[in-house]
Amino acid sequence: MSKKRGLSADEKKTRMLEIFHQSKDFFQLKELEKIAPKEKGITMQSVKEVVQSLVDDHLVDSEKIGTSIYFWSFPSKAFLAKRKKLNDLQSEVDESTKKLKKAEESLITESVGREPCDERNEALSSLEQILKKEQLLKTELQKYRDFDPEYIAQLKTEIEELKAAVNRWTENIYILKSYVKNTFQMENEVIDQSFGIPPDLDYMEI
Repeated sequence: MSKKRGLSADEKKTRMLEIFHQSKDFFQLKELEKIAPKEKGITMQSVKEVVQSLVDDHLVDSEKIGTSIYFWSFPSKAFLAKRKKLNDLQSEVDESTKKLKKAEESLITESVGREPCDERNEALSSLEQILKKEQLLKTELQKYRDFDPEYIAQLKTEIEELKAAVNRWTENIYILKSYVKNTFQMENEVIDQSFGIPPDLDYMEI
């Protein structure tokens, strides 16, 4: 024997609304917890959740009077709620329609002068060929850079600066060698071997 299927959330809300609409009365939660299981098959444990869901959906009104909270809903309430929902949806549709129309108009405006045609296609093809040719010329120009007078002059300047820097360090090494030789009475060959100084160390011509 198959197990009886429980009510879905929407079914519970529909049946709970029937209690309000059929009676057109005001209820406290404890009263609904007694009525709903007997008349509509809604378990007592879920009554509070269902009622709150209807309040959140603006299908049931609630008001605290004294220490008690009362709930009520008339058939017109559901009608007004549905009509409001319909109006909201219609407003969304209208707004979306306006945006779509604006986008279509913008597309038409932006498309002016860009329509596919032979003249435009030829212009784009020519542009593509020119860009390719420009890239080839840049590549070819790079090959001849070594013969560019300005580039060669720049290299000469850099070389002279590097030579000067090398000679400064060479001078420093000679000064240190002289200091070590005089202080520790060491021979040049011993100093060179101890500090890894090449025997042919010399200044570079500038």
